[in-house]
Amino acid sequence: MYLKSIELSGFKSFAKKSTLEFNSAISAIVGPNGSGKSNVAEAFRFVLGEQSIKSLRGKRGEDLIFNGAGSEAKSNRASVRVTFDNSRRMFNIDFPEVTIERVVHRDGVNEYLINGSVVRLKDVIELLAHAHIGASGHHIISQGEADRILNASEKERKSMIEDALGLKIYQYKRIESERKLKKTFENISQVEGLRKEIVPHLKFLRKQAEKIEKAESLREELLNLSKEYLKRESDYLNNENKEVLEEKKPINEALEKLNKELSEAKKVLENSAKSGDKSAAILELESDIAGGRIHKDALVRELGKVEGLLGAEERVIKKEKELITSEEHRMIRLKDVEALYEEVSMLLSVQVIFSKIRDFINGQRHSTDSSTIIETEKNIEKLNKEREKLEKDVKSAEEKEEKLRQKYEDLKKEVEKDKDSSRDAEKAVFRIMSEENELIAKKNLLKVKEERLIAMDKEFKRELVELGHMIGAEVLSYKDTQFEKEIEGKPQEERKRNLERLKIRLEESGISGAGEVIKEYKDVTERDEFLARELLDLDKSAQSLKELIKELEVRLAEEFSHGLDKINTEFGKLFTLIFGGGDASLKITKIKKSRIDVVLEEGEDNFDEDETGEVVEEGMDISVNLPRKKIRGLMMLSGGERALTSIALLFAISAVNPPPFIILDETDAALDEANSKKYGDMVETLSSHSQLILITHNRETMTRAGIIYGITMGSTGVSKLLSIAFEQAVEIAK
Repeated sequence: MYLKSIELSGFKSFAKKSTLEFNSAISAIVGPNGSGKSNVAEAFRFVLGEQSIKSLRGKRGEDLIFNGAGSEAKSNRASVRVTFDNSRRMFNIDFPEVTIERVVHRDGVNEYLINGSVVRLKDVIELLAHAHIGASGHHIISQGEADRILNASEKERKSMIEDALGLKIYQYKRIESERKLKKTFENISQVEGLRKEIVPHLKFLRKQAEKIEKAESLREELLNLSKEYLKRESDYLNNENKEVLEEKKPINEALEKLNKELSEAKKVLENSAKSGDKSAAILELESDIAGGRIHKDALVRELGKVEGLLGAEERVIKKEKELITSEEHRMIRLKDVEALYEEVSMLLSVQVIFSKIRDFINGQRHSTDSSTIIETEKNIEKLNKEREKLEKDVKSAEEKEEKLRQKYEDLKKEVEKDKDSSRDAEKAVFRIMSEENELIAKKNLLKVKEERLIAMDKEFKRELVELGHMIGAEVLSYKDTQFEKEIEGKPQEERKRNLERLKIRLEESGISGAGEVIKEYKDVTERDEFLARELLDLDKSAQSLKELIKELEVRLAEEFSHGLDKINTEFGKLFTLIFGGGDASLKITKIKKSRIDVVLEEGEDNFDEDETGEVVEEGMDISVNLPRKKIRGLMMLSGGERALTSIALLFAISAVNPPPFIILDETDAALDEANSKKYGDMVETLSSHSQLILITHNRETMTRAGIIYGITMGSTGVSKLLSIAFEQAVEIAK
């Protein structure tokens, strides 16, 4: 037995908890009219998920709750609990016993429970569908609905047959798949919309990223060139400084040696000077010559320093002019533009206005309005004046030295005539002074070179700082740079020009917030790729759902066709048995309807008004042929014949796909005694496949039951139960 019991509490006329146990293959429920027998059948409908209160003979949910009668107070809730044996896994749930309960409250709220756990109505329907049980299926035939399958429309009749064949689970799956497919198409539309929204932003970010990549490429090129330039410049300065030190060392040593020799020669001359005033005059001239030479050397050093500063200032003004002569960086003062506007606003001739504007543009193109240039030019002018003065002073010192030397030579000749003895000493002094002058000249040249190297070192450090600000601390790694020997036609000056050009290009192509732009571009790109993958997955899902729907439709068609053949076979046998001949069968029909009528019948609010044409739907017609009568249609049958036909069809359906239980509510009311016996025989045959619960007044039908529940209702208006178990009584009697 699949159905074990049903428990009613506060449901309609069952005010108190009442339990009906079904331990027999056939159970009968009897009682006088109005005692509440049909409430049991409606309780089955209710607990199995029936949503139409009207089909349960009510208008609102509270109509199903006991409303009080006599001394009995009204209930606040109604509940029905049905228990099934699941030892043979009739239900797709891992429990040996399954209890389904439904509770309705006065406010109309419903609760559904499976084995005591609150669930959704959908969960209950899906669980029952696996066992071919439904709230209003073919296995529950209420009072007055025995011939419902005959009165139903062809489309509804086909739906009943599908339900009876257990095809509802496939229909649920198809409907669910169609719902998912619709949702998938909505998701595809949303994802495509999202991708369209981010496409313009993604294009913008891609262009920005390309600019940043170009700037990064320029920075990398500038870094590589800077490393080589700085390395070569550093090596050059180091080598030059080393050479200066190496050249100064022997000169200093030679000067020190000459000073000693000069000191000794002067001692000889001092001794010779005592012999006459001319010797003293010669010494005085020597002192004057030495002093003049020292003064001249100081002037030469100062002149070299000024020339070094002039070179540095000229490089600064050259760079500034390169920036200013670039028309992209041309700055025009607002005051000049306003003056031009006031000037042309007073003119009437267009030609004159154009001429004024052209002259203004040409003037601005060749102007060099830079404070740095002005200040630098002032410094250069000042240094040039200082250089001219120093050059005059050096020339004057050289002329003075030449005069002293000439006077010295003349006096020396006179002294040589008088003092032959001091000639050798004088020659030595002259030689020493000559050599000393040469060495001092070389030393002065080295001093100038040293000062030039100091200026170049300052310029090198300035370049290093500037490059560090532009391309970062990586430039400091120039010391580890390896390079090939100098290539002809590519000197260091050309590298410097390329360096300046790259610096200007990098400044022009720079984009603020490059890191944030790259990060945003990466995020938006990843989101677009994610949406693309989502779109691909949704397309695959939609294709899978289409294939599943197609498979379900094919499966439904095959199962329906196969089941219909079996039903027709059983229907024909039972019809022939009941009527003593004749034949009956079910046939598929085609129904043509307009598309709009179909949409309205299905209760959809939105439809395309431009949609026209017809839709062909399938229905189910019943063909009957009674023996000894020329009756070919259902409309020509009498009430009893219709009842027998519907019973034959229902029993045929149940025999093909036996449900766990069948409830028949007074389906035998219209049968006479002879047909009641045939009905009883069919009931016994059917009980071998399904449990039967018979609500009846027919004595013949009662005799086939193993247990009879009697329902009575007293003056209180409350239904009460009595039971008789014939099978147990027989066992006791034996």
